[in-house]
Amino acid sequence: MSVLGIRLYGDPVLTRKTRPALLPSERADVAKLVRDLFETIEANGGVGLAANQAGVSLRVAVIRIPPKEGPGVRLVLVNPELVRGEGAQTGEEGCLSFSGLFLKIKRFEKVRVRSFNERGLPVEINADGFLARALQHEIDHLDGKVFVQRLSLVARLRLKPRLARLKKEWRLLRKE
Repeated sequence: MSVLGIRLYGDPVLTRKTRPALLPSERADVAKLVRDLFETIEANGGVGLAANQAGVSLRVAVIRIPPKEGPGVRLVLVNPELVRGEGAQTGEEGCLSFSGLFLKIKRFEKVRVRSFNERGLPVEINADGFLARALQHEIDHLDGKVFVQRLSLVARLRLKPRLARLKKEWRLLRKE
């Protein structure tokens, strides 16, 4: 297992739709990727990570919510699809690809997601609250969308100088 490098805002891989993982032919590769993604969020204090955030253009993501009161959550999403969303919630989100940026984002309150696990078995996840938010955030990444795109135009305009700084930092890091 290894900790993967996280792609930062400005990297074009974050705005490209990922390709489906072709199970079972890619199962060994997906299993290793899943282990590496979990190790990467563990090392970086994240909740979720999509493969393209690590530079891999496969429709794979993981979510890890540590236990606080009750059981924690550990999900593997291979080729996930949001099949239903209802209600609305607004809450703070951060992203490992946007260092230090936390924004209030509007999302569905409840979702149903169909996916496969790392063994290629189909799963259906019904979630609400924070888990629903995390699922939507990671599926957006796999669709080539970043969370700032969920903001209103006015909010994005206000954020423009900060996003420009983040892109500049990415360009500088890329040259090193």
